[in-house]
Amino acid sequence: MKARGFIDLHCDTLTDPDLYKAGIIEDTLNDPKKALSLSKIKPGTKWAQFFAIFIPDAYRGQEALKYYEFHMKNFYRQMDKFANLTMAVRNFDEHEKAFKQGKFASILTVEGGAVLGGNLDRVKVLAEDGVKSLTLVWNGENEIGSGNTTDKGLSDFGKSLIPKLEEYNIIIDVSHLNDNGFKDLLKVAKKPFIASHSNARSICSHKRNLTNDQIKEIIRRDGLIGLNYYVKFLGDDENSKSLDDLYAHIYHFLELGGEKSLALGSDFDGADLPEDLDSVEKTFHIYDFLIKKGLNHDLVDGIMFNNAYEFLRENLK
Repeated sequence: MKARGFIDLHCDTLTDPDLYKAGIIEDTLNDPKKALSLSKIKPGTKWAQFFAIFIPDAYRGQEALKYYEFHMKNFYRQMDKFANLTMAVRNFDEHEKAFKQGKFASILTVEGGAVLGGNLDRVKVLAEDGVKSLTLVWNGENEIGSGNTTDKGLSDFGKSLIPKLEEYNIIIDVSHLNDNGFKDLLKVAKKPFIASHSNARSICSHKRNLTNDQIKEIIRRDGLIGLNYYVKFLGDDENSKSLDDLYAHIYHFLELGGEKSLALGSDFDGADLPEDLDSVEKTFHIYDFLIKKGLNHDLVDGIMFNNAYEFLRENLK
């Protein structure tokens, strides 16, 4: 049997900081040298991809906005150029339309809340641009809160931002958010949220991974967790990075009741990946591997596609 389809909650394929610095516009989404390239996905596959505009911590204020606009415009330029392969989707109906036309569904996201410049009015602009998810922070601190380089929680602006994002149907992404920020988020978030590319800290101790309590909270709130392929998030022993390491995280999530909350969050073109997982074509092998490990078809199909599909049915608006 084969997977119903694939939904990947995070990649950095769209964004190239060097191109921005040089003012060069290139086709980042169909570059054969990248881990993810549209032409590498088998034609006819139901594939939905979250394409992140990654905002480096070095960019703040007006410069962060310029950086975002450069890559946002390049995203839509490429949606037009590769319209035979993919289409940008802003809601679940458009997501279904893409599949019915035999195209890949491309979902625009932003990784790094510095894009807002501490201004709540910017949320409406992102929504109008078709941004469907916001990773609140990267590794460092911004106007919203902080990643793992500090232990600061959400700022007052960050706490006021959460309901604004929910109002505009921009899905909140807690990957990179530190533990205190996660606790603060729980006090104000009303809608389900995601950790687009995070693993289990019990299996790999990196602070970017989720604690058991955080995992349980995402599950309880009907959220999603995207499995990250980055070698440093797979295990503490850097000499053993393979599908078996990914399976250790999957098994742990399942032990915590995450069978309906697990999805893919590859981090393609944003991290060093193990050979077993270093290109989009190898995603197809994950399905067969998990079946051979003894997981049933419905469970594996949930991880590959169905869990995220049902989440998008409820939350992609």
